[in-house]
Amino acid sequence: MTRARSRSVGAALAAALAGCALTLSAGCGRAPDPRPTPSPAPRTSTPADVCTNLVSYWVKEALKGSKWAGLDWEQKGLSNEQYEIHDEVLAAARAEDGRSGRRAAEALADRESRRRCEAANGATGSSENWRPPDEWTTAPTPSGSSGPSPGE
Repeated sequence: MTRARSRSVGAALAAALAGCALTLSAGCGRAPDPRPTPSPAPRTSTPADVCTNLVSYWVKEALKGSKWAGLDWEQKGLSNEQYEIHDEVLAAARAEDGRSGRRAAEALADRESRRRCEAANGATGSSENWRPPDEWTTAPTPSGSSGPSPGE
């Protein structure tokens, strides 16, 4: 490298370092802003909100023909009640899609999911397949009895 070129590279490097130093020191000497930056208020979800979001999402996936639309109700995270709402809303949305197009069908899915989920208070009822555990498999009671034995 020639001496002249070396000086120009050195001068460029010195200018870059000086610029960095000025940038870093720009905030020095100022007091921090005493006002805290506002953060968004936390939003709580109601059972109806969760139901609405789940049902409308899966109805729209079915309208699109998504490969995930074929999952069963458990895989979709729906209760039996929510799945029933899903099926009813999907039928209405498909009819609307045929009449007025996809955007109208998706708007109907949002609207009807909200209406039906609110009416059912979130539709969080347990699966009809759920059964309480057998008595003999439960933990012992404080008195030491664990209920009837399997042969009783």
